[in-house]
Amino acid sequence: MKISKEKKIDDYAAFQQLFGGLDENVRLLEEEFGVTVFTGAESLKITGEKGDVESAAEAIDALIALTRKEPLGRQQISAVVDMVRRGKAHGVKDLMSSVTVGRGKTVYPKSIGQKLYCDAIRQNPVTFGIGPAGTGKTYLAVALAVDALKNREVDKIILTRPAVEAGEKLGFLPGDLADKVDPYLRPLYDALEELMGGAESYLKNIERGLVEIAPLAYMRGRTLNRSFIILDEAQNTTKEQMKMFLTRLGEGSKMVVTGDDTQIDLPHNVISGLTHAERVLKGVKDIAVVRLEYCDVVRHELVSRIIRAYDAAARAEAEKRAREEDARSGSAKDTSEKE
Repeated sequence: MKISKEKKIDDYAAFQQLFGGLDENVRLLEEEFGVTVFTGAESLKITGEKGDVESAAEAIDALIALTRKEPLGRQQISAVVDMVRRGKAHGVKDLMSSVTVGRGKTVYPKSIGQKLYCDAIRQNPVTFGIGPAGTGKTYLAVALAVDALKNREVDKIILTRPAVEAGEKLGFLPGDLADKVDPYLRPLYDALEELMGGAESYLKNIERGLVEIAPLAYMRGRTLNRSFIILDEAQNTTKEQMKMFLTRLGEGSKMVVTGDDTQIDLPHNVISGLTHAERVLKGVKDIAVVRLEYCDVVRHELVSRIIRAYDAAARAEAEKRAREEDARSGSAKDTSEKE
């Protein structure tokens, strides 16, 4: 049964943000919930099926609250829509809990998954952040590392990643070892530079020894005390490398391991240290594993759709192989029975 619900406009600036250019944001809400929104001089009216209208009204209230934080866009709307559908719209206030980093720059989690990830990092000595590209795994970890350094919770930030890339060998790259691994560490440089307030501040911290960026091989044999250590692209570690890295943890330190287990560039006969560690360390006290999903993607909205399409294709291929295997097994069984 269709109903209508009216909401009074009290804060015109907030509602102006909610509407967006040419009412783009409202049109997006209409599409997501299957409702129609009419705007008047002092109120807006939502029309549709009862459950859809209630959900849309809940999303609008949550989005109005978020306007106190930053301008609304598709990312924020998608996050709130997801929260409403999960029955967690009350958690919108959690998206407003910020991390202040270099020169007053403020970073906010943009989804429930990102908020859970940030909480896990704050509460555990070791946290695994696993999920697809664009979910903010590395960026948020670096933001929390900068925050910890600024608040003197740690003495140093250490960022590392394995020097492995799809189809490439380090020996074919020009220069010495530092030159060879530099391109692999570039994403970490970029994140640190932005979050520390620019190249000058970032380089100064490097020179003072407060920040270290190095390939994973350089971690062997060290004990890392009072450090915030981030291992990026961990899906490209071996089991041995992952164990070596995790056992570097020293007093007063915190480790974050990030990776996307759908983009493993290791040889097919080599088990990823990330997937192995997730399985082996499950249930170990003070180690958290947070899985980020499509709804946590904060890059261009098309990135989420691309990831979904590739995963759907992979599932279809796996199902096809399973059917073919079943057919072969059935054929072999029939032949055996005839004999």
